[in-house]
Amino acid sequence: MRAVPERWVAVTAGTLSVLALTACGATSNPLDNGGTSGPENGSLVVGSANFPENETLAEIYAGALNAAGIPATTRLSIGSREVYVRALQDGSIDLVPDYSGNLLRYADSDATAVSAEDVMQALSAELSAGLAVLEPAAAENKNSIVVTQATAEEYGLKSLTDLGKVCDRIALGMPPEAEERPQGLPGLKAAYGCVPQEFVPINDSGGPVTVNALLEDKIQAANVFSTSPLIATHNLITLEDPKDNFAAQQVVPLVREDRVDAEAVEVLNEVSRELTTEDLIELNEEVSGDAKRSARDAAASWLEDNGFTAGGTVSQSQG
Repeated sequence: MRAVPERWVAVTAGTLSVLALTACGATSNPLDNGGTSGPENGSLVVGSANFPENETLAEIYAGALNAAGIPATTRLSIGSREVYVRALQDGSIDLVPDYSGNLLRYADSDATAVSAEDVMQALSAELSAGLAVLEPAAAENKNSIVVTQATAEEYGLKSLTDLGKVCDRIALGMPPEAEERPQGLPGLKAAYGCVPQEFVPINDSGGPVTVNALLEDKIQAANVFSTSPLIATHNLITLEDPKDNFAAQQVVPLVREDRVDAEAVEVLNEVSRELTTEDLIELNEEVSGDAKRSARDAAASWLEDNGFTAGGTVSQSQG
C-alpha cells in the first residue's frame, strides 16, 4: 500500500453539528434497526443519501474497501444531508459519499467559493476534529443549463455568455428555489446578464418533466444535473459556464476521523483518483436507465473495470 497522502480536509464538527439523539427521541433515528458500527465490530459502515447515484457510490466505496481486506457494509437511502451527517456524528455510519460544493454550503451558508480548488480550500478552513473529507474525485455532479440542438443552432449557443445575450427571448425551466438561490436567477443575472423572458418553476430536479418541457419547446433552456443520462439520451447541449456561476460539486468521501484509518483512507483516495464524471453518467444510465441494474451490480462492474477486485467483492448491503 502506498504512503497515505496528507490531503485530509477536516470539516468542523461544530459547523456541521445537529442535535444529538436522546433516549427519549430514539424513534427519530432512521438507522436504529439493530445494526452497529464502531471499533468493537471492526466493520466500516458506508451510508448514502436517498438517490441512485449516491447509493452506487456508497457501494463502490464499500466494495473497494472489501477488496483491500477492510470489512465494510453499506446502509443505503438514509436521507438528506442533515440526516446522514447526524448519522456520522452519532456513530451509526462511518463514511458517506458527498459533493464538495453542497457540503461547503451546508457547513457555511454564506460560502461564496465556486471553483473546485476554492471550494476545497474553503472546506479546509473549517479544520476540526471529528469529521473530515478526503481527496476529491475529478468526478462531479453539478447544476448545468442545457438546450436542445435546435435551440443551440437557432441562437448560436455554446456558453452561458451566449445565453445571456438572448435570455430575454427564452423561457428558462429551473427548480422553484432557483428564483432566489445565489446560483439560480440572481447568479445568472449577475454573471451573464441573463434575465429570462419567462421563469418556469419545475419541481423534479431536472428530471423527465423538465426535459420533456424542453423537448416540447415549452421552455428553451433548463437546469439539469450534469450527470443525468437524459442529456445524452436526447442529445442535449450543455452550455459552458466560464464564470463558474455553478459551484463545483466534486464527489468526495465524508468520514469519521476516528473510524477511518490510514489504510482505508488510501483505498478511498484511490477510488477518487479513478472516478470520472463520465463514469457517473454511465453508472446512472445503468441504474436509472432501461437496464435497471442494482446499485451493487453497477458498482461491482466499475470496481472490476478499475482494478479494485483483488481479494474482495462488493459488500452486502444492510438495507
